[in-house]
Amino acid sequence: MDDSSDPYSLAQTIALVALAPRAKSKGELFAHLKKRGIADEVANAVLYKLQEQGLVNDEEFARAWSESCQRRKKLSKRVIASELRGKGVDDEIIAKVISEIDDRLEYSIALDLALRKFRPISHLDSALIRRRVHGALARRGFSMGLISEVMREIGI
Repeated sequence: MDDSSDPYSLAQTIALVALAPRAKSKGELFAHLKKRGIADEVANAVLYKLQEQGLVNDEEFARAWSESCQRRKKLSKRVIASELRGKGVDDEIIAKVISEIDDRLEYSIALDLALRKFRPISHLDSALIRRRVHGALARRGFSMGLISEVMREIGI
């Protein structure tokens, strides 16, 4: 029997192909299956089976996504939470993963970003430097208090 005659096999194949490039949340996979025309009950059954097999785990996905966003994109807890919400991760899992991000780590990430932005423009007018560094930190979702603290630390 080929995949096209069995909606469960077809849905599983679609989900596994979607998982090949990177891990995905259950919500992302559900949306992907729906977009491909898979019925809700079939999608839910396949996702349940993939969870049972350990191929879909929203908590592990959220933790990995959070670490990647901190390391590569230098994003704040708030922005990471928003991205996870957009990927269909449950609020309870988001809260747990975000609570694991140490405030000192977030400060360190913000300081590193600020220094990277500051160094190449350190010769410019101080008001312009403040605007650019502040803007870079604000766009990444850091709080005003943290931004002020970081800017004091680097002397701008």
